Amino acid sequence: MNYLAHAYFSFGDPAILTGNMISDYVKGKKQFDYPIAIQKGIKLHRAIDQFTDDHATTKAIKQIFSPLVRLYAGAFADIVYDHFLALDPNEKTADEWMHFTETTYTQLGTQQEWFPPYFARVFPYMQEQNWLYNYRFDWGMENSFKGLQRRAAYLTNAEQAFDLFLANYTQIRQLSADFIPDVKIFATGQFEQLVEQ
Repeated sequence: MNYLAHAYFSFGDPAILTGNMISDYVKGKKQFDYPIAIQKGIKLHRAIDQFTDDHATTKAIKQIFSPLVRLYAGAFADIVYDHFLALDPNEKTADEWMHFTETTYTQLGTQQEWFPPYFARVFPYMQEQNWLYNYRFDWGMENSFKGLQRRAAYLTNAEQAFDLFLANYTQIRQLSADFIPDVKIFATGQFEQLVEQ
């Protein structure tokens, strides 16, 4: 899952949120350089990623993208999940998502001393352009696909991947609808365990 889902599945805890959002940029034993509460967020992120990677729905979505983008299929699946989470009528309304994203930026803003260099660079753009909210729009998804291409060493066909997303939209939406309740239950359980530790 991508930024929006990891923010959402931090359940309003600022330290967990910070760890959850920076986890991809914290390698190996570097996680132990952070306060325990942020380490819990890093662990939560990695548990969610493992659950997502192992889920049959993710494998089905990856099959749609794999012929075109090969090893990057999982990264595109992660972005897709954020889109359908943002549109899920069982989670929040558009206004509630806007409030959620604004609260998320405020919470992260108090934790910037812990940002790894890359996340420190992208956070102002994330906030200014409201990436978290704009996953709900097709143009926001297209921008996210292009952003992935800019970060990836061997990816050159993000536009074609976006066309593939649109062409398979109904199927991917149904797959995502099957997945989101599962990952929410998993993330809730993991969060509760980590908070109790």
